Order: sequence, then C-alpha cells, then structure tokens
Amino acid sequence: MIKRLVLASSSPRRRELLEQIGLHPEIIPSTVEEKVTDTDPVKVVESLSLQKAGDVAEKCRKDEPEEETVIIGADTVVAIDGRILGKPTDREDALRMINLIQGRTHQVYTGVTLIVDRNGKERVRTFSEETHVTVYPMDEKEIQDYVSSGEPDDKAGAYGIQGRFAAYIKKINGDYSNVVGLPAGRVCQELKAIFQEMESIV
Repeated sequence: MIKRLVLASSSPRRRELLEQIGLHPEIIPSTVEEKVTDTDPVKVVESLSLQKAGDVAEKCRKDEPEEETVIIGADTVVAIDGRILGKPTDREDALRMINLIQGRTHQVYTGVTLIVDRNGKERVRTFSEETHVTVYPMDEKEIQDYVSSGEPDDKAGAYGIQGRFAAYIKKINGDYSNVVGLPAGRVCQELKAIFQEMESIV
C-alpha cells in the first residue's frame, strides 16, 4: 500500500480516475510557471508533467519526511494536423476548435511523470499515452449550442468527452481514460514496475 499518494493537479477528473482504480490521492496542485520550448505534442506533455511533478515533489520534501511518497504529475493536450489545441481563451476560440475537430480524427496526448521516494531512494519515470478520437460531423447549431453550454471552458481542445460531447464521439482508438485526462491503467502498471524494480535492488 502506498503511504502517501499525491496528485499534482486540481483536476477533479484525474482524481476520479485514480479513485476508480482504488487510489485515493492527496491533492497538491502545482504552481510552477509552465515553460514550453517545443511544439511536438509528446515532448510538450511529457515536459509539463515533469515540471508539475517536480514542483510538488519539492514541496513534499519540505513536509515531515514520509517513508514512502508517490507524486503524479500530468498534462493533457489535444492536437490536430500536428497543431496543439490548448484550453480555449474565449467563446470564439472554443468555436474555432470545435469547427477544427468536427467530422475528423484528432489525437489526445497525456504526459505523466511519477516520482517515487521510498526509503531514501528516488525513481522518476515519465511517459505519454496517445489516443485517436473521431468526431461525427456537427452542424453550426450543434456547435453553437455545445459551446453555449459552458462545457468547453477550461478543457483541452474545448470539449469534455465524459460530458455532453459524448453525443458527437464516433470512435476512439486507444485508452478512453487518457482522453478524460489520465491513462489510469498505464499509471497503475508503471507504478507496479517501479516498485518491483526498487524491491529488486539490494
């Protein structure tokens, strides 16, 4: 059992995904100023997840020392034609994004960094997951109504797959939870591998 599990994110969706697989994290959102020096979606999400996890790991080290602490940092972006679609800045931006992805297939990338501090030994592992999402064609009224719902606010690519936008999802190739914001199964398997690796070191 993990003694202290910390999610470096205030995302309720990520917390719910972890709780779904039996992990109940403490929430300590990262406050690091995110620095992006690349345009490749994989490099961007992996770098940002590492920045977030590292920031929270520093905070945790200043607390009372724990025998075992696991930090999870994550970042998700939507991309189409190799271009990253972040969170919409306003209504017009949300309309632009939905118009770009409707009737087409786009990619969702989530980068994850796991920092495990166990008995004075630390392991850092960063990885990313890619999921292809195909959206049904949407007419102008459907796009306008969806954006007016407020659901696109604060969501990468201006949509939430677990909400009303599910009505427009035609096909998913890959991990569904990755699109929600965290590849929960992969996180579990990577943690398992890290613990096995640490236990094998004498």
